[in-house]
Amino acid sequence: MSIDPRAVIAPSAQLAEGVEVGPFAVIGEGVEIGEGSIIGPHAVINGPTRIGRECRVFQFASIGDAPQDKKYRGEPTRLEIGDRNTFRECCTVNRGTVGGHGITRIGSDNLFMAYSHVAHDCVIGDHCVFSNSVALAGHVEVADWVIMSGFAGVHQFCKVGAHAFLANNTAATRDVPPYLLVAGTPAEPKGINSEGLKRRGFTPEQIANIKQAYRVLYRDGLKLEEASQELERLAADQPELRLFTEFLPTVTRSIVR
Repeated sequence: MSIDPRAVIAPSAQLAEGVEVGPFAVIGEGVEIGEGSIIGPHAVINGPTRIGRECRVFQFASIGDAPQDKKYRGEPTRLEIGDRNTFRECCTVNRGTVGGHGITRIGSDNLFMAYSHVAHDCVIGDHCVFSNSVALAGHVEVADWVIMSGFAGVHQFCKVGAHAFLANNTAATRDVPPYLLVAGTPAEPKGINSEGLKRRGFTPEQIANIKQAYRVLYRDGLKLEEASQELERLAADQPELRLFTEFLPTVTRSIVR
């Protein structure tokens, strides 16, 4: 363990073996930091917050502070962060609220670039990339392998499906189904995230099947219920389409159109 003597660490904070803490970092009460994580200079981590193994928090980031919610009255809420996440300069990640089951949850292997913001009660999966100044409002759910480009934002209570790609300056005010590439303000579907799927090892046949599913959902003139039924039929022989059929029944704000 390497703790700079100029860091301020609360007595109740729990730091595992191999944790490094830079000068002028502040680690508050109720914080747990996993083995091999590195906390940079001037970073502030408040609790109750749990950070997993081999995470990296760069300078001036604010992790685990109180939610930016006028209804919050100091209740004991939490932030849970998995392993191997990177939070670059000036990231802000807030704890949950009582109205959101009391927890903000982040998975593993995510990259949060400078000035990105994760609001209270968000749930984020694994292997996501949030580019500079991306902003998630409260209660947003983001599945695995999502990429959000610079200055993109997601409205509160929206969901973003796995493998989706949000272009720069996109404003998602409705739910974004899996695999989609969306752009604009408000966000509109532009096709599927073919390049991302290729990089992740999807076969040409699987990508063709996903493109066909996109046409069913957006190009065949079907109502959402009709499109959902057709996707269920296709998914019986094309398991990659299960992400669509599992996502659509959870939609609460309608889907991007």
